[in-house]
Amino acid sequence: MPDALPGLFLGQSDTAQPENLLFNRANRHGVVAGATGTGKTVTLQIMAQGFSDAGVPVFCADVKGDLSGISQIGTPNEKLVARATEMGLTLTPRAAPVVFWDLYGQKGHPIRTTVSEIGPVLMARMLNLNEVQEGVLTVVFHVADKEGLLLLDLDDLRSLLVYVGENAERIGREVGNVAPASIAAIQRALLQVEQQGGDAFFGEPALKLEDMIRVGLDGRGQVNVLDSTRLMNSPRLYAAFLLWLLSELFEQLPEVGDPEKPRLVFFFDEAHLLFNDAPRALLEKVEQVVRLIRSKGVGVYFVTQNPADIPDSVLAQLGNRIQHALRAYTPSEQKGLKAASQSFRTNPAFDTAEAIQALGVGEALVSVLDEKGAPTVVARTRIRPPASRLGPATDAERAAIMAASPVRGLYDQVLNRESAAEILANRHSAADQAAVQAKARAEAEKAAQIQAKADEKAAQAAAKAQAQAEARASRTTAAAPRRSTRETPIEAMTKSVLRTAGSTLTRELMRGILGGLKKR
Repeated sequence: MPDALPGLFLGQSDTAQPENLLFNRANRHGVVAGATGTGKTVTLQIMAQGFSDAGVPVFCADVKGDLSGISQIGTPNEKLVARATEMGLTLTPRAAPVVFWDLYGQKGHPIRTTVSEIGPVLMARMLNLNEVQEGVLTVVFHVADKEGLLLLDLDDLRSLLVYVGENAERIGREVGNVAPASIAAIQRALLQVEQQGGDAFFGEPALKLEDMIRVGLDGRGQVNVLDSTRLMNSPRLYAAFLLWLLSELFEQLPEVGDPEKPRLVFFFDEAHLLFNDAPRALLEKVEQVVRLIRSKGVGVYFVTQNPADIPDSVLAQLGNRIQHALRAYTPSEQKGLKAASQSFRTNPAFDTAEAIQALGVGEALVSVLDEKGAPTVVARTRIRPPASRLGPATDAERAAIMAASPVRGLYDQVLNRESAAEILANRHSAADQAAVQAKARAEAEKAAQIQAKADEKAAQAAAKAQAQAEARASRTTAAAPRRSTRETPIEAMTKSVLRTAGSTLTRELMRGILGGLKKR
């Protein structure tokens, strides 16, 4: 029976041999490739549920919404039952233990992280900044670290950009020139991300990895399904988020070497979005994470249309390969087909390039690592049918899964503790208050000075008026005519006549008096 064989049963080759992905080689990473509609999503669903049944937690992105069916019990049709019977497989319909996640918090539990955790490199990638603008963003993060300003959400980053712009001269002397044009460009890019709903991704409570790396009481690993139907409208945000999650796993998980089975298997769907127009620094980061995260017990599987979408430095580290059908109508497609066929260990029974083009839906070329770590000879394989539902879960079914989720209520409410935006706002408020008080003091001092000058002028005016009055009074006194002591001729003649008359009268009187005395 295929179920009794070691590893994850992928399907049966055209030589009736089972193709199994060994669990102790699953952390050597892999790729699932193929054109649209050839069965990549079903293969991903089979692998995710197979790892879960083996007690391995899984993270995968649901780009089209179809993968949500893994949370529901399958209802296989006659065709699927017949295929299982041909493979000697007992198909038991079963749902996987699923937790739904959604960056926007609509079709799953919200996922958040802080701006500080994302870092300047991924943030620059998300904002599509050029090299100069990325350098300015790095300065902003440096200032935040130096001044103890927490960058939790986009409001914090926006406030710090304003702060750096206002203090560009001082900061520029310390860490290099900060051009106002670059600040403005970053602010515009932030506005675009915010309008796309990206602001919901930044904040607290931030995601705890242990809430994804869970194993249930029944021994099955938790399957984390990220609803990406809306997220795909912001491809840079999607790619930056998944790379951040990989980086967090790499930084936080301890070294375990090569375990019997992975601690977590990570499926990166639409992987080409990570590498399109990516700067060299980002490609080096991806290569480093993929190369080193293996020793943390994490297996990374890139899901894409063509292996040529993945850089050779990364593709060389992907030991387990599942290739669905490719079409090669254009020269670039033919080049991709050739590269895909040459990446397999040759099977003398068929031409690999021709086989890739001739594969039907539900068929794939499979090459996995054997016990010695060497790739097996490529085999044309019919992929096994899934035990869970083919097709999406309904809204009601999704809601029921979320209601019974082990992380229900942990991330629903947004926290907004004091961070850069609040600290800088308080600084501005204190500065504004101090400025108002200083202005009031200055105005009071100015008013006092004006009043003092007015009083001084009034006193001077009063003194001047008094002096003028005294001067006028003095001039008036000096101008009055003094009476002369000299007698005029008339006055002298009058006085002489009067004196003569008086003297004559007096003599006559005296004579009369004396004469009367004598007669007696």
